[in-house]
Amino acid sequence: MRFWSALSGKATVPPTTQTIVQSERTFTKNGGTPLSTTWIPYFQAQLDDILKELREYVEIETPTHDKQAVDSLGGVIAERFRKLGCRVERIEQQQFGDQLRVEYGEGEEQLLILGHFDTVKEIGTLATEPWRIEDGRVYGPGTYDMKAGIIFCYFALKAIIDSGLPLTKKLVFFWNTDEEVGSPSSEQLIRAEARKSAAALVIEPSFGNGLIKTSRKGGGEFTLHAKGKAAHAGNDHAKGVNAIEEIAHQIVRIQSWTNYDSGTTLSVGKINGGTVSNVVPEAAHAIIDVRVSKREEAERITKLMHGLTPVLPHAELQVEGGIPKPPMERSEKTVLLFKHAQRLAAEEGFTLDEIGVGGTSDGNFCADEGTPTLDGLGPVGDGAHASHEHVLISAIPERIALLLRMMTTL
Repeated sequence: MRFWSALSGKATVPPTTQTIVQSERTFTKNGGTPLSTTWIPYFQAQLDDILKELREYVEIETPTHDKQAVDSLGGVIAERFRKLGCRVERIEQQQFGDQLRVEYGEGEEQLLILGHFDTVKEIGTLATEPWRIEDGRVYGPGTYDMKAGIIFCYFALKAIIDSGLPLTKKLVFFWNTDEEVGSPSSEQLIRAEARKSAAALVIEPSFGNGLIKTSRKGGGEFTLHAKGKAAHAGNDHAKGVNAIEEIAHQIVRIQSWTNYDSGTTLSVGKINGGTVSNVVPEAAHAIIDVRVSKREEAERITKLMHGLTPVLPHAELQVEGGIPKPPMERSEKTVLLFKHAQRLAAEEGFTLDEIGVGGTSDGNFCADEGTPTLDGLGPVGDGAHASHEHVLISAIPERIALLLRMMTTL
């Protein structure tokens, strides 16, 4: 079992966190465009180029488990950012695609911008879910989750460079390749970058009509195995110990630990057991999804799971799994970071609201390191992991404009 906890030797929150609440300034450099400019029209004029770039990314399919496919898009992304003058490090991986660390700017202080370009969609999905534009929406696998977010960052950075806007901190983009399976090869790399960063901006899709995610539940999965004793269901029923019956008792117990007030949910999502109907089943198992809003709840649920005892005489239980993703809690520093983003959005003429969600992301790791973290800064749309996955085109300029302002004021 793997369980999360604070890392030994964990760095303290960087002393530059106070820059989150600095007053907005008007920047100019070498005659460059001032930050007081409204940037939405600027990116509106570039929509054709933005969509062209997004189409290229989407039509390179990148299922997490296909290293060659993921590395193919990784090469394109690396070259794009390299041409902007970025320092690109390709961190080789054996099982998953190579991780990309992209750096722009100078100085010791850094701002972390985080996303991924692996998807849950298999090679060949484009045959049934092709790139298309309909009713102001662009469809295709990976558009919303989350290739558009990487495109947004590229165009925001390009505008910063083309307009001569100065940065207050070095920008570090970390583009992950195994987020959809829990980031097993990238977690420690992400944590290390977070510890060095004044703040982390996660370019995952927004929620609903553009809500920013200021908290996420932590999550994990347990597998409960029940062992009984096989017997003939007609002749020797009394000699058997029914593993499915044991699992059924445990399911009722486990589900009862859900507490909506504390944000804790347990869902037995899959059960399996037995062989044929005329044999008392010897084995059964259940897979349990767990979501928690607080780290204390993760500890409580883990203890309860490993403390399960059989109900039926002579039955045996075994528990595997844990809660590897810590919750991304809504801290005071996160609130300050969100309010800063709200002010920047207002300068562009649109409103920005927040929400807490049950899904996890790499932002959970950043928050667990004590780094102020905002998530959901990517596209507005819907359909992550689904056939109707899409991005709302009209919202693209404002999302890039917000990123540009965040990059240049934090």
